[in-house]
Amino acid sequence: MTTSLPRSKVKKNQTWNAESVFSSPKAFDAEVKKLLEDLVPIKEFQGHLGDSLDTFIKAMDAIEKISQRAAKVQVYATMSSAVDTGNQQGAAMNGKAMSALAQVGAVTSFVDPELLAIGETKLRQWLKDDLRMKLYEHYFNDLFRKQAHVRNAEVEELLGMLRDPFSSTRITTTMLANADFKFKPARNKNDKKVDLTQSTFDAILNGSDRKARQTAWENYNDQYLEHKNTLAGNLTTSIKQNVFNMRARKFNSSLESTLFNGDVPVEMFHNLLTIFKKNLPLWHKYWKVRRKALGVKTLHPYDVWAPLTTKKYKVPFEKAVDYISEGLAPMGDEYVSVMRKGCLKDRWVDWSPNAGKRQGAFSTRVPQDTHPFVLMSYTDDIGSMSTLSHELGHSMHAYYASRAQPMFYYLYPSIIAETASNFNQAMTRAHLLKTNPDKFFQIALLEEAMDNFHRYFFIMPTLARFELETHQRIEKGQPLTADSMIELMADLFSEGFGGNMNLDRERVGITWGTFTTHLYIDYYSFQYAIGISAANAIAKRILEGAPNAAEDHINFLKAGSSQPPMDVFKSAGVDMTSTQPIEDAFEVLGSYIDRLEILTSK
Repeated sequence: MTTSLPRSKVKKNQTWNAESVFSSPKAFDAEVKKLLEDLVPIKEFQGHLGDSLDTFIKAMDAIEKISQRAAKVQVYATMSSAVDTGNQQGAAMNGKAMSALAQVGAVTSFVDPELLAIGETKLRQWLKDDLRMKLYEHYFNDLFRKQAHVRNAEVEELLGMLRDPFSSTRITTTMLANADFKFKPARNKNDKKVDLTQSTFDAILNGSDRKARQTAWENYNDQYLEHKNTLAGNLTTSIKQNVFNMRARKFNSSLESTLFNGDVPVEMFHNLLTIFKKNLPLWHKYWKVRRKALGVKTLHPYDVWAPLTTKKYKVPFEKAVDYISEGLAPMGDEYVSVMRKGCLKDRWVDWSPNAGKRQGAFSTRVPQDTHPFVLMSYTDDIGSMSTLSHELGHSMHAYYASRAQPMFYYLYPSIIAETASNFNQAMTRAHLLKTNPDKFFQIALLEEAMDNFHRYFFIMPTLARFELETHQRIEKGQPLTADSMIELMADLFSEGFGGNMNLDRERVGITWGTFTTHLYIDYYSFQYAIGISAANAIAKRILEGAPNAAEDHINFLKAGSSQPPMDVFKSAGVDMTSTQPIEDAFEVLGSYIDRLEILTSK
């Protein structure tokens, strides 16, 4: 039986540079204490923002600095807990960080209500009177756009204080799945045990041993099913929290509330789901192509990630960095050199699989003086290379935005977040498809592409449909139970599979329970599909040699949230108010399926 490496045995060069954030947990504790003490002077600005233009600027500068420090505290705590979810010190630091962030949010919550009370006329005059105020023009524009939904200072402070207790359902679910769950080992074709953890699950599903895939998939989902009522209770509470916030801010629906806050047209959500449902036959075709290529009589959910060839392509971490750098060469020397140095010298990436490591992968959004870190479990294959490319796209976005924008603008909105990451993958994939004609390498690359599109253009829209229905039920006062959510999820997947998959309703239906992050961020899942659509449109402009296309993308990365998100997309040469980029992305998907069908039929 193969066991996961203990965290203590991971080589330093395979871990991220946590000591560059804080030298030790003791230094972290000291900063949290000092951070909370330094909130006191911030309170002194309350009630005085309108005294003068200079007072306002001093207050904003002070809030900027305290927010940067709070962000570093959050990043370090996340890093400590994510690499070993069973580590109690890391869990404690995470709790301290969340509490500190909530207190920062509560203390600074007076700003928006007070600015609204000062009034638009006076603030517009300040913009004319002093060039230093130019920085705040978009902030003011967005504030008055939201004016009807901003409550008085007392209510805003209360809503700010609720962030900490409201985050508990997500934290509890994450800890349950990543620290407490112990999965029954999988069994390979030789009936030998295969260690099953959050960090080994994906690698097993991507393996050629069908029995290992089957038993891993079944045992993994069975553990979630065993705790379905707890998971359902947590998710239902999270949805109720979203509905509470919607009502507190006087919106008609949680969808409207979430998208309005991000300045995203509600039509974009509905357009995506309409186009997705219209293109389900593409997915039905893919399941048929995959079943035929695998040579199986019946396709099962655990076959979705199975390799279509027996030929293996080993891609060590350093080689993956080379491939990604070559693919991103059209972006220019600075982009590539920063990314390479981050991977190979500055230790941006924590990439070794180890026991207790959090599932999945992520990149941190950080202040200018901290690296944009990546967590993943790298397994020396094309799929891992793709994940690394994706997360480095996030990191480059954070790198450019944090250096071009102040704190309150560099945290780019979630609707934009998945564009830079998918762009990196599209560019890397295009380069390798063009430069390596080997049939089996091409198949492996197309499998990677289909894995990516499957997650972003199948799983995520399906989760979005689930989110909409569950939120609407709560808004109408209808109950949610584990079994009703399993039934809903199974029905949605059944439609997506189109009769081409053996539907294990219970295990497929618990899919909502396995997404311990995405469904706890209100209406985030559909934004992945928007991101991959925009990413492919931007990559197409660059690969086809559109004038200034690479520079446009750099400006997109630098913009953060300093403009309305639809304007930020336009700065990259893409109109996301149109349905065309989504339609075009489905065409890209269709071309990959056709190409894969030809290659696997030879």
